[in-house]
Amino acid sequence: MGRVVVGIAANESLDAGENLHHLSITYTPSGYVEAVQQAGGLPMVMPIDSADMAKEYVSRIDKLILAGGQDVSPHYYKQTQSVQGSYLEKRDQFELALMDEALKQGKPVFAVCRGMQLMNVFFGGDLKQELHSYTEIAHMQNPIPKEQPAHGLVTKETSILRSIYGEQAEVNSFHNQGVNRVASEFKEAALCPDGLVEAIENKTRRLLGVQWHPDFAFTTQPKEMEVFDYVVNAL
Repeated sequence: MGRVVVGIAANESLDAGENLHHLSITYTPSGYVEAVQQAGGLPMVMPIDSADMAKEYVSRIDKLILAGGQDVSPHYYKQTQSVQGSYLEKRDQFELALMDEALKQGKPVFAVCRGMQLMNVFFGGDLKQELHSYTEIAHMQNPIPKEQPAHGLVTKETSILRSIYGEQAEVNSFHNQGVNRVASEFKEAALCPDGLVEAIENKTRRLLGVQWHPDFAFTTQPKEMEVFDYVVNAL
């Protein structure tokens, strides 16, 4: 048998900066690619495309990763925009279509940060558009280095994450929004000490979402590499 093909839904920048001649680029942070490779998988970066192409993309992969990035457009969870966020409508549309096809084709999904939020919204959950009024914990940890943990994590006893992270751990944090109401399709898998949902899962459908960024820290934090090992080889 060949290697497990892991599709990574890519992001897009309209201006890559002076070093790349201000080109429009399709990209994904290299941590996803390198961690999948290190876990023995074959990463496939999938550019943003029209929703009707999702079926063909998903048919060519074994598993799907929904990565971090922009905020999810609030109209997808029936709210009006209340903060100045960063949005990319065509990415939302394509990744929601990828999610739909992954379910139809029985493919597992690992969703990170924005990806977890999008997955929750897909199933009818909603989001907190800002976190400052909810918690004193800084969930956007800049300028703390990305691989350095920023707050605690408490895993649920029945979650697969308990076997990886233990009952309590520490993780990094790079998000301005968060899960509010968890969709009925999911169980909470981990919480921040302030009560914010940090992970969701559906074991039957093989869906796992985490709010932190294992891709930022897998080279220095062994547990973050373990979660990629699980995704590639067991999810």
